[in-house]
Amino acid sequence: MTGVSVVSNHSCHLGEGPSWHAPTRTMFWFDVLDRQLLEMGWDSRTLIRHDLPFHGTVAATVDAARQLIAGDAGLFLRDIRTGALTELMPFWDKTPGTRANDGRTHPSGALWISTMSWTFDDGLGTIWCYRDGEIRPIITGLAIPNAICFSPDGRRAYYSDSKVARIYCIDVDPATGLPLGEGRVFAELTDGGPDGAVVDADGLLWNARWNGAAVDAYATDGQRVQSVALPAKQTSCPCFVGPDLDHLLVTSAREFYDADKLAADPLAGQTFLVTGSFKGKADPAVRV
Repeated sequence: MTGVSVVSNHSCHLGEGPSWHAPTRTMFWFDVLDRQLLEMGWDSRTLIRHDLPFHGTVAATVDAARQLIAGDAGLFLRDIRTGALTELMPFWDKTPGTRANDGRTHPSGALWISTMSWTFDDGLGTIWCYRDGEIRPIITGLAIPNAICFSPDGRRAYYSDSKVARIYCIDVDPATGLPLGEGRVFAELTDGGPDGAVVDADGLLWNARWNGAAVDAYATDGQRVQSVALPAKQTSCPCFVGPDLDHLLVTSAREFYDADKLAADPLAGQTFLVTGSFKGKADPAVRV
């Protein structure tokens, strides 16, 4: 049986990038447009807001004390206890008007990170692979690249272009996280856009459906096999959290909303916890 609850009633302008830091039993997510990293301990359930000097979008575990933060100013190591930021590299996408967007770590320790235009321009969305201090473009020509995640064996990657409502899959080298061949259509949506995603221990892809008020599970053949309704229309990204990785933390947004739209969707921007008959897999540490 599936259950949905509000884990934080803080209304994010653009909630994104949830992550689980297992060594400290802590949930993290971003309010991208308000330049905040949000933190909540699994046991305390107390929300802590950290102001950032840039628009952060991705947080990946490095070790018990540090995480890697990606944003529109570059890549940074963050000390979890003090919040101190140390630059690893400046923003790598030299196309004017672009920012970081979605990302997740491959089993090899390679971090895939997408960039996109602030104005959602076609063709300016790119997915990059970062590992051991080097970054390279690996998938180009998208508009709003999202849904980056990987099969449990590391042999398949998923990504989406939210603007055209398609999820893609691509074969990858399990040892390096680099693509092998070209991407192919995995699923097409007609009832919302595919935003962030994560794969569970059984290989199901769980995708947040933007403008669809749901998180959907897809089998490896691209068939939608389950949907969990959420009380916010613009659901943005899921992540498995908890000591047993048996909860989904799901962010949402109130971006583009005026007062009338917010009145019609009052939980927009809040963050939810979903329980059900699923179990996630731990994201590996990123190789910095």
